[in-house]
Amino acid sequence: MNLSFNICGLKDLDTLLKISRDTFVVAFEKDNDPEDFKSYIDTAFNRETLKAELLNQNSSFYLVYLKELLVGYFKLNEKEAQNEQFQTESMELERIYVLDAFQGRQIGKQMLLKTIDIARSKNLDFLWLGVWQENKKALRFYERHNFKIFGEHPYYIGKDKQMDWLLRLVLIQ
Repeated sequence: MNLSFNICGLKDLDTLLKISRDTFVVAFEKDNDPEDFKSYIDTAFNRETLKAELLNQNSSFYLVYLKELLVGYFKLNEKEAQNEQFQTESMELERIYVLDAFQGRQIGKQMLLKTIDIARSKNLDFLWLGVWQENKKALRFYERHNFKIFGEHPYYIGKDKQMDWLLRLVLIQ
């Protein structure tokens, strides 16, 4: 499979806004209170929020293409941009999403392998992420790729407090 991973800039803001909203809605809308969900989407995936995230030098968004078709995206955070801080050098995979029409084609696996390569190239100790405890499919996916649960933190969808498992992949042996 010939995927390309293009780092996002401000010129990609509209594309990033659309794919961010679309993939999150497909993944989680059915599992959440409509009012809380709308509030979250309107806050987390609005133009100003995504623009600020794009301008953060410690965050990187990648648009993923299969040939010329946009199929997904991911976001990486380093240093103080991470949602949790650790004593060792780490990178957070905050978001990784494949458009619904491209699910089941191993694109998510290729995206994850790319994030691992990026983290390894920076000589980091580990790559980590948060996964909603109810997202059993995602938990199985990461466990198949040697991520291990090492903690938890709250994640709010509107006023609804949910819990994420924190998973990490040790990069330095």
